[in-house]
Amino acid sequence: MTRLALVVPGAIDTRTGGYEYDRRIAAGLRARGHHVDIVELAGRFPVASDTAIADAGRVLAALPDRLTILVDGLALGAISDAVEREACRLRIVALVHMPIGEESGLDPALTARLQAAERRALEAASLIVATGARTIESLARSGLPRERLALVEPGTDPAPLARGSRDPSTVHLACVATVGPGKGHDVLLAAVAALPSRGWRLTCAGSLDRHPATAKALRETIRAQRLGERVSLVGELDPEALARLYDSADVFVLATRHESYGMSVAEALSRGLPIVSTTTGAIPALVGGDAGVLVAPGDADAFTRALASVAGDPTLRAKLAEGARRARHRLPTWETAAAAMDAAIAGRI
Repeated sequence: MTRLALVVPGAIDTRTGGYEYDRRIAAGLRARGHHVDIVELAGRFPVASDTAIADAGRVLAALPDRLTILVDGLALGAISDAVEREACRLRIVALVHMPIGEESGLDPALTARLQAAERRALEAASLIVATGARTIESLARSGLPRERLALVEPGTDPAPLARGSRDPSTVHLACVATVGPGKGHDVLLAAVAALPSRGWRLTCAGSLDRHPATAKALRETIRAQRLGERVSLVGELDPEALARLYDSADVFVLATRHESYGMSVAEALSRGLPIVSTTTGAIPALVGGDAGVLVAPGDADAFTRALASVAGDPTLRAKLAEGARRARHRLPTWETAAAAMDAAIAGRI
């Protein structure tokens, strides 16, 4: 049995795709016989206070020599000094969901500073695990050696097929994403506001607290466009409520600008839902050519046309749902993801 530690910024039970990945990888490694400790760093990341950075340094310094630690990339830019300092005695695996330079909504000067710090931490790590092929390519283009890069994509749980809204007069659109600049909620709202038919409703699930300015702007748009009766912002949902949302949906929509992978798209496909989304991350590979309609990220006009075509055409929705039912059988499992992580750690360290 190997002893490992997973170092995460904040609480491991935070409901985002990145933290879900961390939780499931930890559980999968335990199922494979490893002892995995969860180490939670206090404070807010990636922009951490001096106190949080100092506390994180003390936490890493207290870990035993030769321990293998997986450090969630959200913390890397803030704790790069500690990572560099402890790399001589700890086996550090950097777990990168998305490079800090591709995060949306940060001040450019702050982004540059965090990028430089993140780079130092990545160079000090023994292994860099990326959760999506897009991130692997981004890291390789930055000059990091490919032999220190490993791809471990997320898994997906099997799920029952969605029953849909079962309302012939209304198409229920579901979006699952933290409300922030990178997820394209502004594009999504513009698209639904332009739909020629009013026979739709949209439910957006995801935290409204991590990017308050984006959430405020979203609410203001809903009021200005008089969409309050059709658009619901329900915030974070527990697993049971999220399952009910997917089950009641007719179409999954995500106008995201940046993804490393696209976990919520995979979750929607596992329920046989047709997809309207963008060509970022692994979404094109997940959806394929017959389970959804994808457009370039940030192209609001194209997204509006795509959504109108799917929402307005029951025959097209049925055809895409058939494609989604086929795609669900191609989705990787969390057991596969844990095995890939186990192999990466064993092979590179």
